[in-house]
Amino acid sequence: MPKMRAVDAAVAILEKEGATQTFGLPGAAINPFYSAMRAHGGIGHVLARHVEGASHMAEGYTRAAPGNIGICIGTSGPAGTDMLTGMYSAWADSIPILCITGQAPVAKLHKEDFQAVDIASIAKPVTKMAVTVLEAAQVPGLFQKAFHEMRTGRPGPVLIDLPIDVQKAEIEFDPDLYEPLHVAKPAATRKQLEKVLDMLEHAERPVLIAGGGIINANAADQLVELAELLNIPVIPTLMGWGTIPDDHELMAGMVGLQTSHRYGNATMLESDVVIGIGNRWANRHTGALDVYTKGRKFVHIDIEPTQIGRVFAPDFGIVSDAGEALKGLIEVARERKDKQGLPDWNAWVKDCAQRKSMLQRKTHFDNVPMKPQRVYQEMNRVFGRDTRYVSTIGLSQIAGAQFLHVYKSRNWINCGQAGPLGWTGPAALGVVKADPSAEVVALSGDYDFQFMLEELAVGAQFKLPYIHVVVNNSYLGLIRQSQRGFDMDFHVSLAFDNVNSPELEGYGVDHVKVAEGLGCKAIRVREAGDLQGAFEKARELIAEFQVPVVVEVILERITNISMGAAGIDAVNEFEELAQSAEDAPTAISLLV
Repeated sequence: MPKMRAVDAAVAILEKEGATQTFGLPGAAINPFYSAMRAHGGIGHVLARHVEGASHMAEGYTRAAPGNIGICIGTSGPAGTDMLTGMYSAWADSIPILCITGQAPVAKLHKEDFQAVDIASIAKPVTKMAVTVLEAAQVPGLFQKAFHEMRTGRPGPVLIDLPIDVQKAEIEFDPDLYEPLHVAKPAATRKQLEKVLDMLEHAERPVLIAGGGIINANAADQLVELAELLNIPVIPTLMGWGTIPDDHELMAGMVGLQTSHRYGNATMLESDVVIGIGNRWANRHTGALDVYTKGRKFVHIDIEPTQIGRVFAPDFGIVSDAGEALKGLIEVARERKDKQGLPDWNAWVKDCAQRKSMLQRKTHFDNVPMKPQRVYQEMNRVFGRDTRYVSTIGLSQIAGAQFLHVYKSRNWINCGQAGPLGWTGPAALGVVKADPSAEVVALSGDYDFQFMLEELAVGAQFKLPYIHVVVNNSYLGLIRQSQRGFDMDFHVSLAFDNVNSPELEGYGVDHVKVAEGLGCKAIRVREAGDLQGAFEKARELIAEFQVPVVVEVILERITNISMGAAGIDAVNEFEELAQSAEDAPTAISLLV
């Protein structure tokens, strides 16, 4: 049996498992691992400016394509704690990433050695597995188990912490004999699927809820096939957005308190049987449960057994991979259609389409400074069906979900549950690394953008170009809006007079200068009529320089975006509604 260092075995396993792209930074305690990557030559690496940024790059890389597993690497101590936000956001959204940290020698773990911390214990609550490897001979088995954990059941992140002496120790290992562990997927039984169809037989107004588990299972095509076969409207969750194209006649809109459509909420409130597939019934989607569930029967299909009944008790629960469940439902539904026919829900589908055509929010504002709604209208006009959007949190993300259009799975890449400020930029870099030919458009408010903006330099250094739309109202807009309930506006303003940029007129940070200082290009836009030209110019700059391009849009300082605090029947509409196609000219649903 060949002998090699434990880190050489670990790097060989990465390639065998198909995980060949890493993001991180070298340092004393992880340098042996880096030496193995350099010697092996088959593993790519992007040098981050902050380890949290590296973890979000790994997330973006994983989320961008089926089968991807992004890897975040860092030195000991603070590198591990910096990764925690990435582990948390990956864990919350069921995203597999592998975090690898260096560590003090095994004999010094209890001696408070420099930058030694029990990162495995710290990371356990937000990972599927977190372990400090104490015996070098365990390295192959633990890496093998790590990949199995990331891919089995509900996907999620794993942390492997490697003491420096463990990394350098020699072990017996033959990469040619290594095989990944088999990943078993739970599948709904025939009897369970028949029960779902039986429940639908008695429905008058059924809907399918499409969650992020469908994207994880790479089963968006099967979702659309099932919806078309049954002729049932689809309500995607925020994590499932793109599983059915926005302009599909059965796309009934998103539901929730914030990232929702008026017509989606209205359709949900009219429904009587709800089939949830690969979703969690997240609170921003459901709102008050008594409103959400009243008068409806629910089926919940999820790969994770403990998700069934976690938020509310469904009438019927099935533990199954979303793809396996969809495949089985299609088979059973086709058989029923051939033998006895399926119920006719055409009138219900037309009702949903009518709501979709009527219940639109207005976007066509000409105000200066701009209203945010107009920004998304112009983005819809310029960016096409293949555009991949990346966003995380704030009024910018909420309004983006209300007004943008998404047509394909994995074209809305969003940190849905954790929502850490600063996630957007590094995640976008990970998406570009995964799909260099794609048009990637990130969306941030000014505060989200100011977190981790140093990672723009990574895009410049490694030629990872994307367009970063920054809607700047110089406010913590979402927090300001929520503070209305406390009758205050307290420490949420970012405005100040910038002595170096008086032309900003109190808007504070000069994002254009910052972006340019980090090696990128930037454009500032003040009037709605200039937006399309700015987006086209950004494309030209990317083609010429292959660096990120920031398009900063100066907004009016206060705009309240539609949202509610209780039930989906009580969302506040702060702006007037669209009365015609001219008011919402890019609302594709008006063409239904």
